[in-house]
This record gives sequence, structure tokens and C-alpha cells, in this order.
Amino acid sequence: MKKLKINAYCLLGFFFVLSSCTSDLDVVPTDDDVFLSEQFFAQPGAYKSGLAGVYGNLALTGAGDAGSSFLQGIDAGTSQFTRCLWYMQNLTTDEVIWSYENDPGTRELQRNIWNASNPIILGMFSRTMAEVALANEYLRQTTPQKLSSRGVTDAALLSDIEDYRNEVRVLRAFAYYNLMDLYGKAPFITEEAPINTAGPEYNRQQLFTFIESELNDVLPDLKPARTNESGRLDEAFARMVLAKMYLNAEVYLGTNRYADCLAQCTAIINGGFALKPNYLDNFKADNNTSEEMIFTIQSDGQVTQSYGATTVMVNGQVGSLEQNGVALGVGSGGWGGALRLRKQFVQKFDGVAYDFDARKTLTGGGDRTLEISDISNKDQGYILSKFSNVSSTGVPGQNSTFVNTDFPLFRLADVYLMYAEAQMRNDGATNGSNTANASAQSLTYINSLRERANDGNFANVTASEVTLGFIIDERSRELHWEGHRRQDLIRFGLYTGGTYNWAWKGNGANGIAISNNFKLFPIPAQSLAANPNLTQNTGY
Repeated sequence: MKKLKINAYCLLGFFFVLSSCTSDLDVVPTDDDVFLSEQFFAQPGAYKSGLAGVYGNLALTGAGDAGSSFLQGIDAGTSQFTRCLWYMQNLTTDEVIWSYENDPGTRELQRNIWNASNPIILGMFSRTMAEVALANEYLRQTTPQKLSSRGVTDAALLSDIEDYRNEVRVLRAFAYYNLMDLYGKAPFITEEAPINTAGPEYNRQQLFTFIESELNDVLPDLKPARTNESGRLDEAFARMVLAKMYLNAEVYLGTNRYADCLAQCTAIINGGFALKPNYLDNFKADNNTSEEMIFTIQSDGQVTQSYGATTVMVNGQVGSLEQNGVALGVGSGGWGGALRLRKQFVQKFDGVAYDFDARKTLTGGGDRTLEISDISNKDQGYILSKFSNVSSTGVPGQNSTFVNTDFPLFRLADVYLMYAEAQMRNDGATNGSNTANASAQSLTYINSLRERANDGNFANVTASEVTLGFIIDERSRELHWEGHRRQDLIRFGLYTGGTYNWAWKGNGANGIAISNNFKLFPIPAQSLAANPNLTQNTGY
């Protein structure tokens, strides 16, 4: 299957530079002549290159090397989409610790003491709003009127452009989904508004309504699941965003949408995806070929170099004591023990049922302690080896720093667990209840994951064992470090408050309660200053 080519040229040609990162959509180019100019669209393949630019904003940070950023004043290391997503959804939870707390923004995130001046929170907000801006401009430049004015009459090209436009609308909806989940509000702008419009503030209800309407409108015109070019989305991507929204609708809106989540999950499951027989093949240098992947965000050691999440994870996994980088396809010392595991995550794999579980890629013992009493001591805390820059056939990536491993944004295993949770909640299960009511179908999905992990059925569970408490732990065992944990803990009522504490939560070595305002991130101070329509979230 062909693969959409994403590289720095796509960003250079499509969106040369953003003049400001601090206003929400103050995305006026520094040179109008290079911004989606008529000369650009006169080039062969320009419309597809423009599409690649919209996708590319999720993988790259700028048109130069990995350290470049087209978000003026924002460092590439605090604004790459997958890295920011991972920091905000995983580093803020019980799954991982970052050793280098002098790195801007990391200390506050992993200790749950952030404020509106955090550079990573600003980087994510700006990068995601840049995705909205890119999508809007692509839609402005590909209207029938624009195409006619340029003499675009080829039927095949016009048909392709219509497909591109549909995908761009989904990418914009996905951007707003992340803003809704992380910040609870965002400036709302579509292609109907002129460039450099600040945009009114939309709250969660308004964003939810727009995203749901937009995705349902475009769904019939998207490519069927698993039929699009590699690297491009299809109808399963749109359904996945909807399923996530419906599963979290009680958090977002106070509304039960579990039946709708079940419907979307069922449609995805029937879309031709299958579990990869080897669990860890989903996290190797050729994971883009996995039949389990619904969508991955590209990483290539040669042409899409960035300090994105998979480069961070693979290099960061390398232990300070173990020096095991070569086995993971990077330098022997990696990043010197940058990432370690909090005790509460490690304990999810306690017990004989997990002795042979392929998902348990933990290294500890000896001089490496379970407890992390000193975050700067890189010999404290177990390490992980889930992600690798080596292919499923044993071939290392061509670059020992920038990995070939795509970020697994959506995969089938998540859908199986979402289905089970939605079914149980739809049938009356609630947070804190020990009542088990997993259906036969839900149990089949859960045990298929455990059989895959154990190469046999000896660790299978029965219906009476599958409570919501089991589901939240199983989601961590299956999906750790994949950008889901914060959202999951909030949905299960375990993120804020003191019902569930983990090491360094709330800046306490053993974890302390945090207030409910931390369920949302603050609107960045610079964004507030730039757009008078925006208001700050409660508690900041």
C-alpha cells in the first residue's frame, strides 16, 4: 500500500511560518507570497502536498530540522503534538516519571502543580490551534470556486481533492476534540472566517455539538476502513473520535451516551481490523503495517525527524544502569535514564497471572528500586521496554536517535476495552461499584487481549471478575504510554481528590489529593492575553 509522504517540505510549501504562537489563531504568514500562493498551487501534486502539510503538523514542528518550529517563540521540544499529548495524558498520571525536571514544564506536570504559564500547556494549545488554522486555510483554498478560477477541471483530481477536503474536516474535528478534552474550551473558527480572526469562545457543549455534527456529516464520504493510503485517515478514525466522545460524555456534558459508544465501537470492530498476534510488534519500527492500527502518527528517522513521543519514549526507556539502548535500536546509553515507572503502575502486574504477560516489559531489582524517593536519582524506579526502534523482523531503524516507530494513536485493542466498559456502564455499572456485569461479548474481547499477551488462556478472566475496577487496571496494562491514562482516570473518578494517589501526585512523594480544577488544564496566559474572547478555567 502506498504511504502519504510527510516531510518538512510539505510544511514549507503549505504553511511556511506562523507569525505568532500566542494568539489563538493569529496565524498570519510573515510573507504573503509564500503562504498558499497561486504559485504553490500551480505545482504538480500541490493539493496532495497541502494535505500532507495538515497531517504533517501532527508529526513535525517546523520546516527545518527536528529543532525547528513554525510557532514563533515556542520551542520544538515543548510543542510537538504527540510529545505534548503524551506529557499531558501520561506524564501527569501514575504511569511514568521524567528525570530531568529542569526541562521546561515537566516538573509541574508530573507533580500536578501546573499553572497557566506552563510552556508545554501553551505548546499543545498552540500546536492544536495551528492544526485548526491549517485545516481552515486548506478548505478556503480548495472550494469549487477557487478550483475553477485556477482551471482545475480534471475529474480525477477534483474527486481526489474532495477526498482530501473530507479528511481535513476530520483532522480539524480531531483538533477540537483534543482542545475539548484537555482545556474544556477553545476559540472557534472555521474556513468561513477570515485569517487572523480571534474567534468566539466555545465551551465543551458547543465543541461537542460541532465535532459530533461535523464527523457525522462527513462520515458517509470517507474511505471505508483499511482502504485508504497508508498514513491517511478513513471512516474508522472518525468513528474512533466519536466513540471516545461518547464514552466520556458524562465527564464532558453530564450525559449518558454509552449506547452510542457501543454502536461506534461495533462499526470499527467490523471494519476489518485484527489483533496483531505479537503484542510488542505494535510498538516496533514497522508498526505502521500492523493490522491492529486504526491510525498512527508518522515517525521516520530519515524524513520526519522530530522530538516526538516515540523518539522520547524509546530513548527515554534506556536505563541508567542497564545501558540497554542498542537492543531498542538507539544509542547504548539512550537519554541516560530519562523515563522511569511509578510504583503504582508496576504493581498493576503483580500476581502469578502476569508472570508471563507480554505486556509486562518491566526491569527492576538489584540496584534498581521500586520506590522513587528522589526523582533526580535515575537508578530509582523500574524501567520499561515496550517501544523499540527495531522492526518486527529484527532490523534497527536507520537513525539511532530519531526513531521509525509511529505513535499508535488509535488501535483495535482500545476499542475492545472501550466496548466492554461502555456495555457495563450502559447496563448500570457505576464508579466505585463492585458489581460485575460484563456480557459474553465483552468477556470475549477482554480475554482475546489476555490470550494474546500470554500465548494461551491460562490468564483468562470470568464474568464475575470483570468489574469497572478491573477495566481501568486492564486499560493501563494494555494501553500504557499510549496517550489515554489521564482521560481514563478522570472518567473513573480517580484522577483528582484522594481516592487514588500515586507517587508524586500533588507534589507528595507518596501522593496526595489534588483539587478538581486539575481535571482541566488552564488556558495559557499568553493565549488569554491575545484573545479577549477567552476566559480562564476555574481554579487558575
